[in-house]
Amino acid sequence: MGRNTMTQYQIINLSDLFGQTAKLADLDRYITEAARMAGDGNDVVLTGPGPVWLYLAIAHGLHGRARSLTYRSPVTGDVVIFDHNPF
Repeated sequence: MGRNTMTQYQIINLSDLFGQTAKLADLDRYITEAARMAGDGNDVVLTGPGPVWLYLAIAHGLHGRARSLTYRSPVTGDVVIFDHNPF
């Protein structure tokens, strides 16, 4: 994944953001927490069980904040969502 094997990734397991069930009413809190976990200008990996709407909202919330965003799944492997790394 990525061009540099020494790259450190901030890994966010979406299931860590909610309890048993993700609630749309808590979406702002999930986005805020994911942004805190991602930091600024980092390469970020989203993984873990969660609803598609949550993945999409978190990805949107991290655009412009993360240098790159990757979705990781045991089924698909790594899928780059965006990569703004100039190298």
